[in-house]
Amino acid sequence: MNKIIAKEQLNANTSKIIINAPHIARAARPGQFVVIMPTEKAERIPLTIADVDQAAGTITIIFQIVGATTKLLDSLKVNDEIPHLLGPLGTPSHVEKFGTVVVIGGGVGIAEIYPLVKALKKAGNEVITIIGTRNKDLLIYERELRTQSTELSITTDDGSSGQKGFVSDKLKEIIASGKKLNRVFAVGPVPMMKVCADVTREHNFKTIVSLNPLMLDATGMCGVCRVTVAGQVKFGCVDGPEFDAHEVDFTELINRLKIYKTQEKTALDHVCRLLPGNK
Repeated sequence: MNKIIAKEQLNANTSKIIINAPHIARAARPGQFVVIMPTEKAERIPLTIADVDQAAGTITIIFQIVGATTKLLDSLKVNDEIPHLLGPLGTPSHVEKFGTVVVIGGGVGIAEIYPLVKALKKAGNEVITIIGTRNKDLLIYERELRTQSTELSITTDDGSSGQKGFVSDKLKEIIASGKKLNRVFAVGPVPMMKVCADVTREHNFKTIVSLNPLMLDATGMCGVCRVTVAGQVKFGCVDGPEFDAHEVDFTELINRLKIYKTQEKTALDHVCRLLPGNK
């Protein structure tokens, strides 16, 4: 069993937990994820590893409370144990000294880019980080990313923090300034990643996105997480989660993510009725 040793509410719908998982902490690399079952009968969900502490043997997971399983996970307390935790999974991010790199995080993807930003900075890159949310109350990891980035920009839809607008607007500004970008990474909501890919495509800036397809076994056996990349079927769990953004069929990905919306709502309603304090 893997015990939760710390827990923090980052905002109204985002939680942070630190889990004792020495074997995973020792092997994990930026871009990888774990599969969690918060209870013995819960579904399996993939969550990105937001940080590791190899000395302490811990991993940090940050997640939005959006469905039945994340609701169950958020109901766990410090010293509770997670019955099933599998990882690290997925192909690690390719990190080298590219030159000037833009790393974009949207929503909970802001926390997910943190290990990548650290690794890119350590490799000697100029790291320009852009993070964006709907409003200032949803911002997370600003201090941590500012420490590790060469430059940090913030955007909010309503202008309550940083620049009013979207992360793609800031990306366009950076490109318009004439700066040569050697690599762009984008992690966050699928529509955000698609727009960023559209922005960089016309300038031929290599862009990598981290995809979040529906996933089941997470080991390449079931095929649930299939995505189309460069006209070929790939599995998000073993071939990804990172892919060349300009080769991803985003329309297919978006449609597949909508398949079980009705069932997800039913499951969430059921869990809310069962958990203490939820009526």
